[in-house]
Amino acid sequence: MREFILYSRLGRTDPNWANLHDAGRLDIVHECIVASLFLSHGIRRNVIFHAVLNGPPTPPLHIEIDGARLYDVRTDVDTWQRILKKVLSGKQHPGIATSRTSFEALLKAKAETARVYVLEEGGRDIAEVALPENAVFMLGDHVGLPKKAEAYALRYGEKISLGKQPYLAASCITILNYLLDKANSRL
Repeated sequence: MREFILYSRLGRTDPNWANLHDAGRLDIVHECIVASLFLSHGIRRNVIFHAVLNGPPTPPLHIEIDGARLYDVRTDVDTWQRILKKVLSGKQHPGIATSRTSFEALLKAKAETARVYVLEEGGRDIAEVALPENAVFMLGDHVGLPKKAEAYALRYGEKISLGKQPYLAASCITILNYLLDKANSRL
């Protein structure tokens, strides 16, 4: 199982907003959901996406989207705006769960069963890393991981880099999925 964890510094934890951008940049969460879970005409059933929202009014809020159980979705902004408003208001959607799990607790639990990688431009070049299929990749939003969160994550894993160029979080996920798909097709 491959997993992606996005640390969202500003993502709103309530449904009281007009659009994803103004909701603490939940548009970035949407882009990462699409990059993590969707193929052309399909859903990646071997992927779980996590977003830990740390914005107002009641952080943290952990959203988990399990590709194996996800259905009744499309990739467009309007669909995900409706879904995110629904789950932030406490309602259910197939394949999506919410909890008050903190970033630290989530990371510690994931590190028990999978290898953890923190994406950072200054990390070890990904070409030098043999990525296992059961990996957890940590990413920050447009602001990046807070230093304390990064330091905590590095207790359980290592920094890896896609290069010196800083890419958008969703682009990093697309590149990682490509590399893992390519590596697994050789097995």
